Amino acid sequence: MIEFEVSQHGAELQSLRRAGREYLWQGDPAYWGRRAPILFPSVGRPFEDTVRFGGKAFTMKQHGFARDAEFVPSERGLRMTGEHPNYPYQFDLYANYGVDSDALHCRWSVVSRQEAPMFFQIGAHPAFLLPDYKADDPVHGYFLLMDAAGKEVRPMVTTQVVHGVGSRAFLPEPRRIESRIPITADTFLNDAILIENGQVASVALLDKSGSRVLTVHCPQAQAYGLWAPVKPGCPFVCIEPWCGIADRDGFKGDFSEKDFVHRLGAGEEYLFEYVIEL
Repeated sequence: MIEFEVSQHGAELQSLRRAGREYLWQGDPAYWGRRAPILFPSVGRPFEDTVRFGGKAFTMKQHGFARDAEFVPSERGLRMTGEHPNYPYQFDLYANYGVDSDALHCRWSVVSRQEAPMFFQIGAHPAFLLPDYKADDPVHGYFLLMDAAGKEVRPMVTTQVVHGVGSRAFLPEPRRIESRIPITADTFLNDAILIENGQVASVALLDKSGSRVLTVHCPQAQAYGLWAPVKPGCPFVCIEPWCGIADRDGFKGDFSEKDFVHRLGAGEEYLFEYVIEL
């Protein structure tokens, strides 16, 4: 039986267990103090931590503000009611979690509460424990990249995070990566691995022997980020499905012009769902 816990702070998943085994990173701030935050209304870091709406500039930090908001129970699940000084839209954000026999389903809904169009990005940032982690092991596990049919894929990587800045820059030449990515001390030396344009639908985490630990499914994801902090002894990795992405380096356009941005009309609703299969 799968068990889980969710906090009202950020509507963030706190624990994911089966048969007494914890799968979710428990948020030690020595490495990374979060566990599985909701990324909204921005994914990644806006260039210079600034977003623009109709010619007006506002400060917005990496991954938006929902992860630090207080959600309240409602008939539709945990709810964050928007009006935020740095985001000029009225909205409701609902977070629901539920389990079946072998998976946790995470469903987040954005509902517009205004007449004018609203624009946003949304994504997930769950962190998972590496099984039997030993800092001295040369390989701690693997990522396995798959398409919607469950077949292994070798996606093309076209951008990388600008080190120390957080926005992203295009590579001089796109490069094709393997479907199975070893997790080592050097995997994230250049920050997160960014896989864009819907090339990957699911990412499995494999242990050191190559056996599957869990799989994150999100066929609607426009991008995936694979990440862990580069700190000695870091015992977890993040598998992040996104409907959004960090700004291109130097981007100073309107929020509505961001890559992988979404638009809602009056009263419209957008559903983001990802599944963690154990």
